[in-house]
Amino acid sequence: MTQRPTPDRRRPANDERRPANDGRRAAARNRAALIAAAREIYAESGLNAPLSAIARRAGVGQGVLYRHFPDRAAVATAVLDENVRQIEQVAAEPAADIALVLGVLTWHQTQSAAFISILHAEGASGASGVPAYATALSERVERALRGHLVPGHPLAGERGDLMVAVAMVSGAVTGPTREHRERRALAAWRLLGVEVGPVRPFEQ
Repeated sequence: MTQRPTPDRRRPANDERRPANDGRRAAARNRAALIAAAREIYAESGLNAPLSAIARRAGVGQGVLYRHFPDRAAVATAVLDENVRQIEQVAAEPAADIALVLGVLTWHQTQSAAFISILHAEGASGASGVPAYATALSERVERALRGHLVPGHPLAGERGDLMVAVAMVSGAVTGPTREHRERRALAAWRLLGVEVGPVRPFEQ
């Protein structure tokens, strides 16, 4: 009787080898899922939504969330940076004017309660309790808008008038649907005597 060779247990057969470590790709997927979940929850509930709700919606544990984002500020900055970056991008376009930039700003106002929260931060600058990340993000929005103000524009008055007006419009952006919120935002701008371009996200 022929004796079969003993298999080498130190190395699996070619068709049984395990795939290469997927740790980096899994980490990237988890981070993307957390940002997507946070964007949805913040849009619905604002920046005070519990981090545990974000982890649940992303399908990961809270420990995974904290490995990527050590605190609430890190989550909010990762989510809201995209909103602010779109406003900066449209402001950098050669043909951009204040109306065009305000149209993109208004679209983001109608999309996200969290984004509205940071726009109130500038109006509250100097007040205690305003997170540093919110102030930094709102200041970026202000710079993008201010770069297109011309003398005589309704928003080109006193230094603080611009973001006070933005905060006033943000306060009007309420309602059950995005379309309803857009109508209210445009009505608020109209009452302030400000022309707004197409309300849409920035697309390169």
